Amino acid sequence: MIFIVVKFKVKPEWSERWPDLVADFTEATRKEPGNLWFDWSRSLDDPNEYVLVEAFKDDAAGDHVNSDHFKKAMADMPQALVETPKIISRQLDGEGWDLMGELTI
Repeated sequence: MIFIVVKFKVKPEWSERWPDLVADFTEATRKEPGNLWFDWSRSLDDPNEYVLVEAFKDDAAGDHVNSDHFKKAMADMPQALVETPKIISRQLDGEGWDLMGELTI
């Protein structure tokens, strides 16, 4: 799978509106056949930072970045951002989450 984490630093005036700005993008991406997950979180330390954790089947990431909803999001997001987002993108074995061995419930 392709595992991606992206940090988005948003302008303070966009910190509450960011989820609305990315709502259509999120919904469309989650419906992509190769999408495994596409989850947003907000930093506990910085209310102006959102973190996106996403994963795709190996052959689906290219389809994602070529989609119309991806292109629209890339055009819409800059108005709300302070800086270029930071990204980690890696190919990993597997297609899902593993259980945490250090904390078994």
